[in-house]
Amino acid sequence: MPPPCPPACLSTPGTHRLLPFPDWKAPSWESRKEATCNSSSPEPWAEPTVQGYHPARRLRAWGGLAGGATFMIIWLFWLRGSAPGSAPVSQSTLTILIWHWPFTNRPPELPGDTCTRYGMASCLLSANRSLIASADAVVFHHRELQTRRSRLPLDQRPHGQPWVWASMESPSNTHGLHRFRGIFNWVLSYRRDSDIFVPYGRLEPLSGTTSPLPAKSRMAAWVISNFQERQQRAKLYRQLAPHLQVDVFGRASRRPLCANCLLPTLARYRFYLAFENSQHRDYITEKFWRNALAAGAVPVALGPPRATYEAFVPPDAFVHVDDFSSARELAVFLVSMNESRYRGFFAWRDRLRVRLLGDWRERFCTICARYPYLPRSQVYEDLESWFQA
Repeated sequence: MPPPCPPACLSTPGTHRLLPFPDWKAPSWESRKEATCNSSSPEPWAEPTVQGYHPARRLRAWGGLAGGATFMIIWLFWLRGSAPGSAPVSQSTLTILIWHWPFTNRPPELPGDTCTRYGMASCLLSANRSLIASADAVVFHHRELQTRRSRLPLDQRPHGQPWVWASMESPSNTHGLHRFRGIFNWVLSYRRDSDIFVPYGRLEPLSGTTSPLPAKSRMAAWVISNFQERQQRAKLYRQLAPHLQVDVFGRASRRPLCANCLLPTLARYRFYLAFENSQHRDYITEKFWRNALAAGAVPVALGPPRATYEAFVPPDAFVHVDDFSSARELAVFLVSMNESRYRGFFAWRDRLRVRLLGDWRERFCTICARYPYLPRSQVYEDLESWFQA
């Protein structure tokens, strides 16, 4: 295995992090030039390769493993202490205070083992505001701040306590960020350069056998609750409709689908219009992950550029509208697709499965996993500019 990357390697371009070890460089191992932390790791869907047996390579590999083990020990010793600009590794349970639970005044039950269920031990979530003086971090969901249902307890903030700004909404639906200059230390969002990165979904290795692809009886579906003619997705739908049979569901069409009806209904369709309500950096929502991939339909994606989607899924797992010069060309491609080509869009299902990440409890537990690597001294002086970028 390649040597573990220290925290400095966990940053991505565009972030405001002040990570330790800015000048750290991976050891140069002749037999493992691709194993440095600066190299791009293979995607989870990449096929493994088989190499022949070479004694010399084997000896060099053992040397590399020994070097990697030594480096890991040094790194772990460093993690046990603290470094300038970084938070020390907690030796006890971390308490994450959620100041106002997203979209509701009644938070769910949060037993002590909540985060253990998501694979994160020594992490306690709480909505008890009386813990503000002792909490290791406090999370503020933006929607409640935007609507002023919740206010920042600035006068109660202990010195040095990290505050987390959380939002899964697009910049188009996020307002009032100018009021929060120089307040928040960390960001939790779908943006890949967030301090706590929580996508709407991801592909994971499949354990066991894959379920058969549902039988298809309809062409394309679209679920929409808020139809606005000025939006790009509405304009594209109007252009597609004369050439492609699209069944529209949701409040906007007065054909809502119950929670238990959604996936079984969409599974009958060959394609799903995974049209985001606005196009922004890394903004790929449940429209793509749940309504299309999890349901067993091929996503027709309108959102960030194709390259962004390919960072999450294989390039042959979806159709992107940017691949076509017109809506009519896109419609012809979908309608004329033969069965063999269509089945090829699901090749990933033989080795991967969809994991939906829509539970706010799991999202907040992720803070504990990232906590040891995040710098206490970081402050977002202009959160609005960062999020709008």
